[in-house]
Amino acid sequence: MKISSAAKSLVAGLAAGATAAVTAVQDQVLTTGEGVTIVLAVLGAWGVVYAVPNRQPDQATPGRGL
Repeated sequence: MKISSAAKSLVAGLAAGATAAVTAVQDQVLTTGEGVTIVLAVLGAWGVVYAVPNRQPDQATPGRGL
């Protein structure tokens, strides 16, 4: 199954943002600094995952690539 870089980065951004948000609201208060951290986690995940290319399947052993 082929997964596009955009789809991978979207999922990674949502996961990073959700993780940061859950950690930030442990005290039931969301401060400005915590909000900034959530936004930076999402943007960072989007950028890093989008920049890393998908690995191509190994041509010598078809079906064995990631």
